[in-house]
Amino acid sequence: MNTAARLAPLGLAALLALTACGSGEQATSDSGVPLVSEGQLTVCVNPPFEPFAYTDDSGEVVGLDMDIVNEVAKDLGVELVTKVSAFETMQSGTDLDTGSCDLVTSGMTITPEREAKLDFSEPYFDADQGLLVAADSGITGVDGLAGKTVAVQQATTGETWAEENGLTVVQFEELGLQIKALETGQVDAVVNDIAVLGPYASGDLEVAATFPTGEQYGIGVKTGSTALLDAVNATLDRIREDGTYDALYTARIGTAPSTASSEG
Repeated sequence: MNTAARLAPLGLAALLALTACGSGEQATSDSGVPLVSEGQLTVCVNPPFEPFAYTDDSGEVVGLDMDIVNEVAKDLGVELVTKVSAFETMQSGTDLDTGSCDLVTSGMTITPEREAKLDFSEPYFDADQGLLVAADSGITGVDGLAGKTVAVQQATTGETWAEENGLTVVQFEELGLQIKALETGQVDAVVNDIAVLGPYASGDLEVAATFPTGEQYGIGVKTGSTALLDAVNATLDRIREDGTYDALYTARIGTAPSTASSEG
């Protein structure tokens, strides 16, 4: 077979691929909401961030955020698919803009800076910052952090809060690495959302302080994805009204939500 004959099928395949890509068709849910993949709602997450998104013993990513987006998938009549991603590419909108996923969630605080890069759902959780230290550290608040090193999660509101308070910070890509750094003595304290520090506050570690910040979590979608955003908000409204949200919150957080939290 000569070279031209060998290349002909390849050229035809490439032409067919380009024709398919250029058709302008996009996958949708049963309700007509545009999605990245047919029959699937793809969510990008950044575990470990217990109790919102973390890996259980079977290797499945679970948590309150996963429970909520699973309800969204059920309402859309599609399968939920999870992708683990870096928090930076989630909060910057990169994962959404490149079509890696339909939603981003992992205890993501709604901020003006992030709202310039992606669209957020209604708030579904009220959050504050917390301080995790060694149980024998003697640190009880910000004043005790002078001259100390504080582990923060990159691109989070916890990092911003620590820097605004003049703390000496060390960046880590995810919560698990922050905790490991504290346990091994690489840092003197950890700052992150108070709700995710609780599971680590036992034995040698303790939560030394809570810093009220008025933060609220939201689920992110690509800017301009109105139909999907409306669907997410519709699910949030439904689960608040039918009691599903209260049940999920209590199971994952350990206490019932306050009235303000359950009403968004």
